[in-house]
Amino acid sequence: MAEDKNKEAEKELQLDEASKKKKKLYIIIGSIILVLTLCIISYWLLFSSSDATVNSQNNSQNNSQITTGSMPTDSQSNDKAVKVGSALYVPMPRPFRFNIPGAARDRFVEIRVQLMVRGSDNDENAKKHIPLIESTLLNVFSRANADDLATSAGKASLKQKSLNAVQKVMTEIENNKTIEKVLFTGFVMQ
Repeated sequence: MAEDKNKEAEKELQLDEASKKKKKLYIIIGSIILVLTLCIISYWLLFSSSDATVNSQNNSQNNSQITTGSMPTDSQSNDKAVKVGSALYVPMPRPFRFNIPGAARDRFVEIRVQLMVRGSDNDENAKKHIPLIESTLLNVFSRANADDLATSAGKASLKQKSLNAVQKVMTEIENNKTIEKVLFTGFVMQ
């Protein structure tokens, strides 16, 4: 009889352990489902509100043009072509590495560049002409002086010269400035 009681006690322990394992499994599965649900809801809330904001801004701009009755002329559309659409960033495939002269000694410079464009048409144009843009930027960068690039004003001047050169080239090719800003995402000078 003692053996029967021991066997029954062991069976009850095994059943208790099995039920505890099932409870743990249910808790883990429930937690995973809860986390995934929260992630989906937060993603939806974050990105649906930003899309609605962009769409409402675009609609209000279009409505203001329609209500005023003013449609841009060809010369106005070329100037405003850069401003249309949402901002997109086109990274240059590789950093620019070059030597530039300085007063004391030559310096090695590495610049990582991204181009800010507006709208998908300008994004496609920029991506299509990346070799031309790279060549133009390298031409501008190679004319720089190490002493000028040591200051923030010199870097800002280099950005502006780069932007002007790239916009000039893109206007010649696409009849559109395409590029709104030249951004330095990395700048190292040794």
